[in-house]
Amino acid sequence: MTPPESNKNAAPERPNGLQPVDLKIDGYAPAEIAARIEDVGVKKAQMNLATMFVLSVLAGAFIALGAAFYTVTVTGSGLGFGLTRALGGLAFSLGLILVVIAGAELFTGNNLITLAWASGRVSAAALLRNWLVVYIGNFAGALATAYIVFLSGVWKMNNQAVGATAVAIAESKLQLNFVEGFCRGVLCNALVCLAIWLCFSARSTMDKILAIVFPISAFVACGFEHSVANMYFVPLGMLIQPELNSAGDTPLGWADFLQKNLLPVTLGNLLGGAGFVGGVYWFVFQRKGNFKQG
Repeated sequence: MTPPESNKNAAPERPNGLQPVDLKIDGYAPAEIAARIEDVGVKKAQMNLATMFVLSVLAGAFIALGAAFYTVTVTGSGLGFGLTRALGGLAFSLGLILVVIAGAELFTGNNLITLAWASGRVSAAALLRNWLVVYIGNFAGALATAYIVFLSGVWKMNNQAVGATAVAIAESKLQLNFVEGFCRGVLCNALVCLAIWLCFSARSTMDKILAIVFPISAFVACGFEHSVANMYFVPLGMLIQPELNSAGDTPLGWADFLQKNLLPVTLGNLLGGAGFVGGVYWFVFQRKGNFKQG
């Protein structure tokens, strides 16, 4: 047994069988983050389908709420282009904060399950099962939220300026070519997964929130593309556009959305999250025979 004096940094035991208090205040080191994400990835892949789907619907709704906050925030802003987008990014951060703190399953964040897959702890079938179920659930949650926001009439605020902003956002997303959508998707989910990565270094709720805000604000301000957010933005634009009766609008349709935006953005998100973050950090910290940093 370790003598008490040699374990001065150990957390004191709590009564009634509760877990001891963690007295450490510094964040987890990168190698520890990789190990923690790998462990969580195993649990996510093994989750039962009903729980996984419900939590993924919640994540789609949470991201949609962040997108709704973004739309209202940037409408009518007189701060100039850059500051307006930065402020909008701060507002959009609400979505990932809700996902991480409240608990939900987000397709783009779950791209990090590749660490557990690459280490052989999760099968390819289990990985793809998680991604497919969560993607569908995210879509359902985002669509439901878009429809509720439309019925709420929030888009009529400021003499329908909020609705005009929502339609303009949707139109701009369908004007991207395949390469632009793909590359913006790569860059977006690299930042989203880095935000998740930083959250795994945190020991408190406030640490996690601060870890989320800057990467998410950056991807939004830079105009990068997030597949789940677009599952809200574009359908909402489709619902609002006919109500505005604007003759100059580019018609918004499902075929264009799925082919011109959602497909390339989703593929880009996969590469950015699973490859450029999950794959790279697995290679650095988790591959067999590699050293382990403290």
